[in-house]
Amino acid sequence: MAFDSFIHISKRAPPPNRILDHKFRDNRWQYGLQCLMATLSIFAVLTVLDAVTQTVLVASLGASSFIAFTMPHVESARPRYLVGGYVIGTIAGCGMSLAGAGVAASGVIDGNSLPLAFAALATGIAIFLMVITNTEHPPAAALALGFALNEWNITTIAVVFIGIVAISAIKEVGKSNMMDLL
Repeated sequence: MAFDSFIHISKRAPPPNRILDHKFRDNRWQYGLQCLMATLSIFAVLTVLDAVTQTVLVASLGASSFIAFTMPHVESARPRYLVGGYVIGTIAGCGMSLAGAGVAASGVIDGNSLPLAFAALATGIAIFLMVITNTEHPPAAALALGFALNEWNITTIAVVFIGIVAISAIKEVGKSNMMDLL
């Protein structure tokens, strides 16, 4: 019986040798429009904020725009997850960056792997805090790693937050006309 159910379900699935998504043919304009929205949102954020100098930190915005505009109705695309995840990623990353700099300056521990250890801690702490606060957003874990490994200042933090709020707002405005592409 279970094997028959499996066969029945697998018959409805799209053939594995298809190159294009089976929904694409009937939704070409929707796919194009949502990807264009993601492109224009990132372009506007990068242009307005002149964020090119902090590419490693704002790269997470590209991943967030993917989630927001290709899966606008999933939980991780909701403002709570987009913005909340970035708040946690920033706190964890900047906190571990400062802690690592303090430990290095004290001379208590001397080693080349110290920044890597604090970057790993930043990522783990961000993941843990996102999970327990129900603000899971995978690009925010990358943001924590970026803040822990790179120089940052208040302007960098502002660029990241203005960017994620803009992406979230643009997605929310257009959400009623969007579909989940995945």
